[in-house]
Amino acid sequence: MRVPKKALLLFAVLGVATASAYADGKATYEATCAVCHATGVANAPKFGDKAAWKDRIAKGMDTLHTHALKGINAMPPKGGNMGLSDADVKAAVDYMVSKAK
Repeated sequence: MRVPKKALLLFAVLGVATASAYADGKATYEATCAVCHATGVANAPKFGDKAAWKDRIAKGMDTLHTHALKGINAMPPKGGNMGLSDADVKAAVDYMVSKAK
């Protein structure tokens, strides 16, 4: 069976849309990261606290992504939600950083 090019294009677009939905930083933050970052549990830098994030942001996004993926200090890898993809975690970090600049 031959699949029309328009159908292939539609599948490709839907695939991209689905992938971007999984990388929704705000949703990941709200579902996982906010547990600690909303209140500062275990010295987690609070969401939106520019002073708390300043030195962390200065270390660069690669470092922040690595810390979030692998854990640092009291923070477990992926914030304790091992079901998250690396893209989800990175998107959540990007979202938190965007609100702390």
